[in-house]
Amino acid sequence: MAEFKLTINNPKTGMSYKKDLTGGQADMLLSKDIGEKVSGDALGFAGYEFEITGGSDTAGFPMRHGIRGATRQKIYTYKGVGFSGRNRWGNTEKGLRVKTAVRGQKISAETVQVNMKIVKEGATDLFKSAEKAPEPSN
Repeated sequence: MAEFKLTINNPKTGMSYKKDLTGGQADMLLSKDIGEKVSGDALGFAGYEFEITGGSDTAGFPMRHGIRGATRQKIYTYKGVGFSGRNRWGNTEKGLRVKTAVRGQKISAETVQVNMKIVKEGATDLFKSAEKAPEPSN
């Protein structure tokens, strides 16, 4: 049984919403790829539609689009996910390529966090409920 931490971003407002998924809802995300669209009804968000934009595994390695499967691989990269723009000594160089470890584009049991963005909004607002959460009293 899988467990995921969802981070849902609204591109229009720039706000994010976080939710923990367990059980059947989490199992529905297994074997999905980055870029796939997911119905919000299956995740408990009626009327919403999401697009998977990324994630990370148990050790914090980021998922990267274009890497087949769900395994962790070492690749040479010069830009994009997993590239900081600096060499191992902290210097920047023009034309620098760095060997870095990234996770494949498929969601698996080793995935901990899944990032999504809202493609189609539903009737209820996700962010209204997050704003009205009671504050702890001291």
